[in-house]
Amino acid sequence: MLNRKIRTAAALAGVTVLTAALTACGGDDDSGGGGGAGKTLNVLIGANTQFPEQFAAWQKSISDKFKAATGATVKFETFASANDELTKIQTSVVSGSGPDVYAVGTTFTPTAYSTGAFVKMGDDEWKKIGGKEKFNPATLGISGPDDNNQVGIPWVSRPFVMAYNTELLKAAGIAKPATTWDELTQQAKQLTKGDQYGLAIAYKDNFDPWKFAWGMSVQAGNPLVDGKTAKLQDPAVQKAFSTYFGWLATDKVVDPAAVGWTNPQALAAFAKGKTGYFLLTTTTATNSLEQGAVKGKWAFALLPTVPPGATSRPANGVEAASILSGDNLLVADYSKNKDLAFEYVKLVTDPEVQLDYYQKFGNLPANASALQSLASDQRLAPVTEAAQKSVATPFTGAWGDIQLALTNVAVQTLPDLTKGPISTAQIDTRLAAAQKSAQSALDRAK
Repeated sequence: MLNRKIRTAAALAGVTVLTAALTACGGDDDSGGGGGAGKTLNVLIGANTQFPEQFAAWQKSISDKFKAATGATVKFETFASANDELTKIQTSVVSGSGPDVYAVGTTFTPTAYSTGAFVKMGDDEWKKIGGKEKFNPATLGISGPDDNNQVGIPWVSRPFVMAYNTELLKAAGIAKPATTWDELTQQAKQLTKGDQYGLAIAYKDNFDPWKFAWGMSVQAGNPLVDGKTAKLQDPAVQKAFSTYFGWLATDKVVDPAAVGWTNPQALAAFAKGKTGYFLLTTTTATNSLEQGAVKGKWAFALLPTVPPGATSRPANGVEAASILSGDNLLVADYSKNKDLAFEYVKLVTDPEVQLDYYQKFGNLPANASALQSLASDQRLAPVTEAAQKSVATPFTGAWGDIQLALTNVAVQTLPDLTKGPISTAQIDTRLAAAQKSAQSALDRAK
């Protein structure tokens, strides 16, 4: 037990500097299938700010089903940002107490894995939830560093795409959606006039900005992490942020109000029918689009896969249409309710529940049979292609800090965005700080 404590503390030190010490260690599982009467299973899950009432109703429905099957109660706790997510992982695994089940974004799975504080999925564990074959193979791509060391159980899939207004593009003489970032900027200029804008961008979102920098950089041949070396202070990253900030500050193809938008606000703006493209969205936007002024006038398309400043990818560039995105479920090794935890995981990854969740919130099922049942929906074809061309972020325990370092570049630039063009020097200064933070995280993760 002492060795496990030391490994956990050391791994978390690779994520961030912690002052707490390990004070507790999980005990043996004392619950059995169906023997959960009087017990409470604690589940950590991301807040749904887009459909809060429907999400609360879903939570109650799941809790009711779980109690009927096991006698135990599910208590949900939510996080609203990447910082919240990382902090909860840190404090819980260090104290040895907290949620029994975590629903974390795929990019945080490496950070969670590095702590050694979550159950590794062996044959017995996979059998408890219906078998590994239950899941779409692609969704297992960031469950662990290799097939024999997996902690992440796929829950939902969210490949990123862009939505476009078919009527506005046609009126502007645009035959098809852009496939390069430069072409997208040019089309956005054609679409911008009066109160109509080319792009809807969520500049203040907690999760969006770093994904643009990552995607453009990977397409240009820079994976951001090369072994144990961070590569944030790189021309490809500089060009990515210049393009991203330039849409608002230089090209003027984004509503100035976007400097304060989160993703749901950008979606709402696009749904009003006065914007050509809504970038970095998923099938979770479908319900809102079908209820807005763009109903029947929108479609999904792949995000551009050719980096800014180029008409084709360089030889070392990667056709990254999206990060390998979604949520994984992890069972805490300290949990005294592991059997109940696996019963919960089985419930929410079964086909019926997966399809219900998709219909309510738009997240694609990770369950293979549930996903296959949606194959006839032609509107999902670009999303399916994005899933096939998704690329996993680096599998390192430092990635959580690297992701936040990239986000901070955007956060620090927000006050300057409405004042005029962002200079190369401004971006370089912020990337230097991000590089230092990222390299420090990688050094600690060694």
